[in-house]
Amino acid sequence: MSVPRPAVIAFDVLETLVPMDALEWRFREAGVPRVLMRRWSDHLLRDAFALAAAGGLRTFRELALAALDDVTGHQVGRPAAEALVDAVAELDPRPDAGEALARARESGARVIALDNAPEAVVLALLERTGLASEVEAVVSADASGRWKPSAGIYLHAADRCDTDPARVALVTAHGWDVHGARRAGLSAAWSAHVESRFPSAFDPPDASGPDPVRTVEALLTCAEGAPPVPGR
Repeated sequence: MSVPRPAVIAFDVLETLVPMDALEWRFREAGVPRVLMRRWSDHLLRDAFALAAAGGLRTFRELALAALDDVTGHQVGRPAAEALVDAVAELDPRPDAGEALARARESGARVIALDNAPEAVVLALLERTGLASEVEAVVSADASGRWKPSAGIYLHAADRCDTDPARVALVTAHGWDVHGARRAGLSAAWSAHVESRFPSAFDPPDASGPDPVRTVEALLTCAEGAPPVPGR
């Protein structure tokens, strides 16, 4: 499948470049069963998706704290709850996150982060881990007024980069994110390291790979008029 050569490559951050598994131990330290971390994450996404579909934007922090109250039955005090939400900005990236961003930059494309997490959180993650220099800008749900996978946030990213949506490509580990991007007119590449199998309900990705680096390589390989993939 051939796609237009990307002028901009946008990376989803949470789960795609930065795993959330370490939060389980922060939950445990707060006296919350660590298995509830995934329930909290799923609950947060559910509420975000509902707002994306029906309207009524809330900030990431508001939704994260509300979801934590819901899954724990309000058993976590506000200071501890806020500390758990703040811990998202202290997560460590995948070992290959820097290489994936570098491969995208070496292709000549501009590289941005496109995430539902707030810009401050994404910047803190990138700066703390030395990856900020690989990213030109961060586009967040809070700043754009839209949550992924609604079309507005993807189009906002293209507009912010002054680029036709067809020349913007998303790299993500989420099938729903691929679907949202493609419906908005972007191309999308899916890394299988989180979901293993692409959800059959969604529009398929234009390219895919087992990890972010090889996903970027697959995207560049299928792009029209693309030069050889860096490193090959």
